[in-house]
Amino acid sequence: MSRIGKAPITLPQGVDVAVADGNVVTVKGPKGTLERTLNPEISVSVDGRTVTVTRPGDEPRLRALHGLNRSLLNNMVVGVTEGFKKELDVNGVGYRATKEGKKLVMNLGYSHQVIVEESGGVTIDVPAPNKIVINGIDKQAVGQFAAEVRKKRPPEPYKGKGIKYANEVIRRKEGKTGAK
Repeated sequence: MSRIGKAPITLPQGVDVAVADGNVVTVKGPKGTLERTLNPEISVSVDGRTVTVTRPGDEPRLRALHGLNRSLLNNMVVGVTEGFKKELDVNGVGYRATKEGKKLVMNLGYSHQVIVEESGGVTIDVPAPNKIVINGIDKQAVGQFAAEVRKKRPPEPYKGKGIKYANEVIRRKEGKTGAK
């Protein structure tokens, strides 16, 4: 049995899970509603405040899907109760970020400003000119949006300039040495 897959998901107060035909799972909570179609071979059952995910056989493919679908369902429950957050740091002389309405405006050393708009249930906060916080209830959407913002100017290994995740460690390289 999959160690992740066999663990039941306990629903916090105020969270409702509904399973429709075709394994369409809807999770409603205080922060919003998420819907996802899980693999039809995996069965999901709701018993009061507990959700269990089971698989029909013991084939390697089904074992992998078992843990995956349970994790996806658990992330939906966590998302509608607590939400997800990614923090980005902007490093570099003259590099900064501001928020104008629903747009993130960044000066990243290019000849123009880089503008990214909020989308897909993702919200942007800029608590400081060198810090960007991305929030949302869908873990995949938050991670994807953070990756797209980071891609505008990835950190470089010589001076560490660019946009990096707050917990990311940039491996630094030594620069050229003078020829003698």
